[in-house]
Amino acid sequence: MRKILLGWLCLAPSLPLVAQDSLKTKKLKVSGYADVYYKYNFNDNATDNKTSFTGAQNAFALGMLSVKLQQAVGRVSFTGDLGLGQRAEEFSYHDRNTSAAIKQLFVSYSPWNAVTLTLGSFSTYIGYESVDADVNHNYSMSYLFSYGPFFHTGLKATARLGRHTLMAGVFNPADRKYGPWDGRKDYGAQWAYASGDDSFSSALNYLGGVDSGRIRHDQVDVVLTYRLNAVFSLAYDGSYCSFSGSQQGSWWGSAVYGTATWTKAWSVAIRAEYFQDRDDLTVFDPEKFPQGGSIWSVTLSGNYRIHELTLLPEIRFDRASVDLFTRKDDRVPDSPSFLLAAVYRF
Repeated sequence: MRKILLGWLCLAPSLPLVAQDSLKTKKLKVSGYADVYYKYNFNDNATDNKTSFTGAQNAFALGMLSVKLQQAVGRVSFTGDLGLGQRAEEFSYHDRNTSAAIKQLFVSYSPWNAVTLTLGSFSTYIGYESVDADVNHNYSMSYLFSYGPFFHTGLKATARLGRHTLMAGVFNPADRKYGPWDGRKDYGAQWAYASGDDSFSSALNYLGGVDSGRIRHDQVDVVLTYRLNAVFSLAYDGSYCSFSGSQQGSWWGSAVYGTATWTKAWSVAIRAEYFQDRDDLTVFDPEKFPQGGSIWSVTLSGNYRIHELTLLPEIRFDRASVDLFTRKDDRVPDSPSFLLAAVYRF
């Protein structure tokens, strides 16, 4: 499961354990990836793109160079995850001049084997997809990912109880590495389960709080994954988010993912998504579409691996309930596109 980074539940210090394990030092681990892509929208415009990270039109584009540094010493560890490029800038959209961005930066401490505490900034635990192109089977992103949180900055704790994991956390408002002056916070929780053979996993996620504009938001998200056999696997992501205060309404969506892995070198992935924004909170402009709307989206992606390089040819078709997209000078409900991406992992 990709975007599910499990949180942390207990703050009990255990200095003797740290001293006992301090000699178990691991070397600094360096990993990462680089991605580039070409995209063509058949409506021949760049404004049709309503999701994250693939805004180019009839052009070659750089995604991101991502470098992750990790080190563990006994029961404490450090992770620093740096990104360079357009994807990193969109991921950290609240910060200025972020073509070079800190994607993640956190430290962790495990007072006991089943409990871990983390402080810093980390990718969201909500949803199925990830900001990192090297772990997604589809290169373009879903609406659920694009309009949900990207990351959290704060404190989270996890307790692992057999096959179950519980998380609770307190964070800055979503996607903010630096808190607002009024000090408002988001609160998050997660319950996750994984079967003994890893063929099935599930997660129930929650995030809520009041932002600096005094708008209350509450999001509930469910992720399910199931591996049918060595070839076929399925996943589901469903989210509902409500708003109250100076902004009223809700949005919700569901996405189903299917992957067929024919060989170690070749696999095919399909994503079918429905996203509803009847209250004009995300995709739809309230001036143009006062009644809001909904979108169906289907994405078919190939994954061809040559050692550490993965080539992803992708066809995508989006259809809105209203004339959301543009073809020449006309408003139309459909937006077909093609892209070819290359992702190198190191």
